[in-house]
Amino acid sequence: MAVETSKRTNRQQARSRQRWSSQARHNFLWGLFFTSPAIIGLLWFTAYPLIASLYYSFTSYTMFGHANWIGTTNYTDLFTDNNWWLSLSNTVYILVFSIPLGIIVALGLALLLNVKVRGLGIYRTIFYLPSIVPLVASAVVWYYVFNPQFGILNGILSIFGISGPGWLSSPDWSKPALIIMSIWATGNLMIILLAGLQDVPQDLYDAAQVDGAGPWARFRNVTFPFLTPHLLFALVTGLIAGFQYFTQVYVVTNGEGGPAGSTLISALYLYQNAFRFFKVGYASAMGWVLFFIVVMCTVLVFRFVGKRVYYGGA
Repeated sequence: MAVETSKRTNRQQARSRQRWSSQARHNFLWGLFFTSPAIIGLLWFTAYPLIASLYYSFTSYTMFGHANWIGTTNYTDLFTDNNWWLSLSNTVYILVFSIPLGIIVALGLALLLNVKVRGLGIYRTIFYLPSIVPLVASAVVWYYVFNPQFGILNGILSIFGISGPGWLSSPDWSKPALIIMSIWATGNLMIILLAGLQDVPQDLYDAAQVDGAGPWARFRNVTFPFLTPHLLFALVTGLIAGFQYFTQVYVVTNGEGGPAGSTLISALYLYQNAFRFFKVGYASAMGWVLFFIVVMCTVLVFRFVGKRVYYGGA
């Protein structure tokens, strides 16, 4: 009797699994149907270009002819290209200054906006507005701000008797001008750091104050450790965005990277090779080299900086 009951139970469980399997398969197919536009778009506009660019990087493809296989010639030519090394050095120069300065400015604004004062929402909106201005529009504005004859910046300097430089016409001042442009739109990072500041438990501040800790000690021992995950995020995303820095440089230099190649950055040089000289294979190789540089830098950041990050109670 017990054996017969066990067999009946097993048959019922098998039928239940079969019905569930059928229902799950039905739901999966419908889910696949409704998500198919997004999947097709991902494959066509992301996966296919990635695979195609990897293939083209080993060819002499020029957009108007056949893709003739040339092996690693594009990569070897790249490492003997003086303009490539110039563009890479310009990119690194901008990154070295724009990332830490951008973090410092964003953190300073976040600290100011974390103080409860009247009209706080208005101030937060004002400081965040530059981040939602289209890049082309902001680049045009900065082009006129940096104008040596009638620009606002040199006009302000002239009030104090200082003769302003030719920001975008001088090889010595063009990269500092780009750094200022990149720092200006730090609203997104400011919001992230502000959220991190508001996550710090108030009890820790109270305890530190009871122990006699001053403002700097409270920031160093309480605030900063809780902000380290956000700062790591800012460092990594700033690194990735820095190697993709393109729109503002293209607008203010008319796509030339001047003067004297001082603003020829990696993304702009890649664009010139692909869409001005139509050396698509060479540009593809450049893109993949930049990709591996970004990956290596990101891995190094996580290896040497990530282990110093404090994750709350972890």
